[in-house]
Amino acid sequence: MTEQVIDQINAKQLAGQNFRDGYNCAEAVVRAFRDVMEVDISDEALRMASGFGGGLGHAGCMCGALTGAVMVLGMLQGRVSKDQNRGPIYNSAQEFHSIFKAKFGSTCCRVLNRHPFDTKEHLRNCIKITGNTAELLEQYLEANNLQSS
Repeated sequence: MTEQVIDQINAKQLAGQNFRDGYNCAEAVVRAFRDVMEVDISDEALRMASGFGGGLGHAGCMCGALTGAVMVLGMLQGRVSKDQNRGPIYNSAQEFHSIFKAKFGSTCCRVLNRHPFDTKEHLRNCIKITGNTAELLEQYLEANNLQSS
């Protein structure tokens, strides 16, 4: 996608498009924020999101879109030394978890999407969840004045 097109698209749209293009929910969210908000996430770091799709590799546990969002929060607030305060990222992760659960009613992939993996119905539902998670994260970042550094 060209920079000009990215400038005209929001995280919700880009996350949904990333999912349509074949990225899983976690990858789609992390990629969207890397591109839209210019968060410094390397291609190598993006690879870490791959195992979170389908609620941890199709295990159906924690929603991959949610874990991708928390990965973005970690890029913005995470620590690189044990001496740094983990409070800010823990607080943000917990708050966002609560926001997600209030919006969708659950954080569990298999509860959010009861359709068999990779069916049309499943994919259609995941696109909605992925896009809406990106929108929630965009709102959360704005409300809390969290930006890439």
